Amino acid sequence: MSIVKTASLHRMVMEKHICPYGLKSKDLLEREGFTVEDHHLTTREETDAFKQKNDVETTPQTFINGDRIGGYDALRVYFGKDKPKDQQSDTSYQPVIALFTMTFLMALAAAFVATGTWFSVLTAEWFVAFSMCGLAYLKLRDIESFSTMFLNYDLLAKRWVRYGYIYPFGEGLAGVLMIAGVGLWLAIPVALFIGSIGAVSVIYAVYIQKRELKCACVGGDSNVPLGFISLTENLFMVGMAIWMGFKVVGA
Repeated sequence: MSIVKTASLHRMVMEKHICPYGLKSKDLLEREGFTVEDHHLTTREETDAFKQKNDVETTPQTFINGDRIGGYDALRVYFGKDKPKDQQSDTSYQPVIALFTMTFLMALAAAFVATGTWFSVLTAEWFVAFSMCGLAYLKLRDIESFSTMFLNYDLLAKRWVRYGYIYPFGEGLAGVLMIAGVGLWLAIPVALFIGSIGAVSVIYAVYIQKRELKCACVGGDSNVPLGFISLTENLFMVGMAIWMGFKVVGA
C-alpha cells in the first residue's frame, strides 16, 4: 500500500498577478509525487496576513508534514535539486555552453541548407562567425555593465575607456561580414586586432598576474570566470581572421 505524500502550498493567485514561483513550486511538488493542497492568496491583505501569521517575508511557502520548507529555492534544495546557498559556487559556465551549443547547431543547419552537407569547412567558419555575433549581442544588452567589467582586465580599454564601448560593435560587425563573405577587407583586420589584444589581456591578467576575475565575454552580468573561455573566444577570432586572410589571398 503506497503512502500518499501531501504538501501544503500557499501562493499568490490574484486577478492581475499569479506568482510564477508559486506555479513552479506546485509543478515541482507534483513531479516529486506529492498531492498538493493548493491554498490561493487572492488579495494583498490576505497575503500580508499570511506572512504575518507565519512570520515569513515572501510567498509562496510550502509545508510538508507540518514543517515549513520555504519558497521555491528552498524547495529545490529540499529535494536535492540545488545546493544550499552557502555551498553554491558564484561562477557558472552555463551561459557559454548554451551559446556555443546553439551557434554550433545553427552552423550545422545553415551549412546543410547551403551545401547539402552537415560537416564542412563552412560549418566551422559559420560556427565561429555565429558565435561572434551571439557574444556581441550579449555584450550589447547592457553595454555599460560590459564596459565596466571589461575595464578590469583589457589592456587597451584601461588606456582608452571608449574601446570598451566599441569592442562589441567590432566583434558583431566582423561576425556578420564573415557570415556573408563580404567586406572581408574590414572584417579580417577588425577581428585580428580585437582578438589579439583580448588574448594578450587575458593571458596577462589570468596566467601572469594570477587574478581571479569574471569574464565580460557574455555580458556585464556574467558569472563566467575569466580564463580559458575568454582566451578561446579571442583565439577563435584571431584564427578566423588568419583563415579568411588565406582564403582571400588564395582566391
